[in-house]
Amino acid sequence: MKKRTLAVVLVLGTAALAEGCRNRAEVQPEVLAAPKNVVFAGVRSSHYGIKPFPEPASWQKAIDAMTSRFPGATPGAIWIVGELKRPTTCRLFFPSDSKAYPNIEFAETDTHEKFLSHFDETGTKVFLQVEPARADLPTLIDLVLGRYKHHPCVIGFGVDVEWYRESDRPGWGIPVDDETARQWESRVKAHNPSYRLFLKHWDLNWMPKTYRGDIVFVDDGQEVKNLDELLDAFQNRWADHFHPSPVFFQIGYNSDKPWWQNLDNPPQTIGRTIAQRVKQSCGIIWVDFSLRDVFELSPE
Repeated sequence: MKKRTLAVVLVLGTAALAEGCRNRAEVQPEVLAAPKNVVFAGVRSSHYGIKPFPEPASWQKAIDAMTSRFPGATPGAIWIVGELKRPTTCRLFFPSDSKAYPNIEFAETDTHEKFLSHFDETGTKVFLQVEPARADLPTLIDLVLGRYKHHPCVIGFGVDVEWYRESDRPGWGIPVDDETARQWESRVKAHNPSYRLFLKHWDLNWMPKTYRGDIVFVDDGQEVKNLDELLDAFQNRWADHFHPSPVFFQIGYNSDKPWWQNLDNPPQTIGRTIAQRVKQSCGIIWVDFSLRDVFELSPE
């Protein structure tokens, strides 16, 4: 789904434009009641996805706005603390412990501390995510959770599999087998038994074939023609496959903006429609690329 090319059709003429407006109004999805199976709602944060990077209060405002669309959901964020630095390095945005690790680079100052401290105070819950490249995953888990597990807001660790050994298969990463997933989850829970591991991709074949454990499976598929196509992929090629394990969905990508910008209240409309189609507990995450398009953030 993620790599499809979108065709753009330009319609000229006043009559055609008017007809298009009528059609747009006609295809608005039904207004749905708040679903009960959305257990986590919020945003994704990355250093490359939104500039200028919002201050803690702005992030909280966006998280609260997203959560308000899903009463009863835990306010949360997928917070990227380690990003891919091609071809093989994972760059962590905090200082090193004075040791050298293959394929891991550190920052001179800690970028995330003030945000996590803010989330501690507001009750927001956070998964800390890495784009691992060729860095050793157990080492990344220990470095990240060793630094941040004192924060009450932290509830788990995530791996974007698209960037796992990405240099071996550019743009896709390497699939995670059952034993690897089991080992990663065990390493995460060694820091706190209540922590959960999430694995993220858009192709279920990149996920462990049978091992489920306590894992959350995150679909970040994009580049679809319309909401119906997105729903089909999220339900039939993700949620149903992993049921009853919890599933999260990242939405709001710019590649899909040509159709979602025409919806009334896109975060609520897309999220509630997804949740209605999904049988298990789920999470709805709006990505930072278009955060300012749908939420009014505090002045920076």
